[in-house]
Amino acid sequence: MVHHEDDTGRDASLEAVLAEVKRGKAVPCYLLYGEEEFRLRDTLDKITAALIPDARDRELNLFVTDGEHEDVGALCESLITPPLLPGRKVVVVRDTRLFQSKKILGLLIVRIRERLEPDPARAAADFMQFLTLAEMQLEDLRDGGWRKIDDDAWRKIVPDDGGGDRETWLPKAVELCVSLGASLVREKTEEETDRLERVLAGGMPEGNHLILTAAAADRRKKLFKVVLSVGRILTFTKVKGEARQQQALMEMAAGLLTGRGKRLSSGAWVALGQKTGFSLRESLGAIEKLIAYAGEKAVIEAADVEAVIGRTKEETVFDLTGALASRNLPASLRALKDLLDQGEPPLKVFSMIVREIRLLLQAKLLLASGRLKAFSADMDYGRFQKAVYPSLKQGAEEREEQVDLVSQHPYVVYQSLKNAVRFTRSELAEFLEMLVRIDLALKSTGQEPRLLLERFLLAVCKSIQGRESEC
Repeated sequence: MVHHEDDTGRDASLEAVLAEVKRGKAVPCYLLYGEEEFRLRDTLDKITAALIPDARDRELNLFVTDGEHEDVGALCESLITPPLLPGRKVVVVRDTRLFQSKKILGLLIVRIRERLEPDPARAAADFMQFLTLAEMQLEDLRDGGWRKIDDDAWRKIVPDDGGGDRETWLPKAVELCVSLGASLVREKTEEETDRLERVLAGGMPEGNHLILTAAAADRRKKLFKVVLSVGRILTFTKVKGEARQQQALMEMAAGLLTGRGKRLSSGAWVALGQKTGFSLRESLGAIEKLIAYAGEKAVIEAADVEAVIGRTKEETVFDLTGALASRNLPASLRALKDLLDQGEPPLKVFSMIVREIRLLLQAKLLLASGRLKAFSADMDYGRFQKAVYPSLKQGAEEREEQVDLVSQHPYVVYQSLKNAVRFTRSELAEFLEMLVRIDLALKSTGQEPRLLLERFLLAVCKSIQGRESEC
């Protein structure tokens, strides 16, 4: 969802902001922030194009930099310097650090985890920013120093992150930054930000504009209030719920499809959602491929989606975790091969396996606690939702438990509880110990990752005779 804030705090549409620019009423500054990165970038492109419509003018009057390289002094000089060509001049700072505070540490952790494998350079930059805001030192965390931070200390540093999975991403982030020789991000001085506030408030030549983007912004900062008073602020929150995600995608895809004389059948939309989860980035990319594949056909059908997109990594991940939980060795090995052949990093596959075993162990402990007397392994999902899940969720909230399983989607909880009966507690504890050893081997030895993962699948899925019966 996107909304705009004017100086009275009222919401308006992006279309209204673009219409304002078209009428010649462009404001000095625009701040675009939020978690929905794809829509944010799409809006940035639209505002930039509206401010400087001619692509040839953009070559000389558009200046773009990234937050990790931002220099407030140089930024101010650029903003008060007239453009090279007559017309508007636009300065863009992507992922600015100017609005960051400890309030966004939880969001930084999400971004670090997501970027460790596909974009290590940006993950390292995010992690060094995290250390700056958290007032921590990289040297204190290297060589296993991160292990000295217990759960209580972690919650004090990042109150909105339970820290349950930090052992899977924190050492990787530390190792990455050490290997890259990363340095802490210098915090902006009050004198620097004061100057920028003065420039925005009245020191810019008419026709000069600043566009700032950020994943999050602390609204309490004085700079935020200055931008709110002289500019426009658009926020981009994640669209939640499959129906709303589909609606948002359909709105964004409408122009793309109509302009090419195409439309998707209802079955094609369903198939697309199964392949992409209606993720905007993946879905729009898939629609581009489908348009090209359709040729002269006006209607894109579900069969076209299957032909063009094929099996996704997400489907294969589900196959792997499902086969592992059901102790199906052939299916587990096949899914593992598919993932690795698709280019999925072994460490990422490893983290998926760790998560599945942890959820199974948590499910086993819940079953053993006696708090799920209404649960039966042969009950259907509908009955579980009505008779078991509400009391389970309420009980966890009342006891303020930090149980990863209970915070998952109800269907994930249901499947974990059903599959947990196939394991004993001692088995699951042993598997976690094996995973710790595999983690060490993956990071510190030259052993073949595929072989290590295959051996683990063999250990989990092999038939075990005479297992002790546990609740």
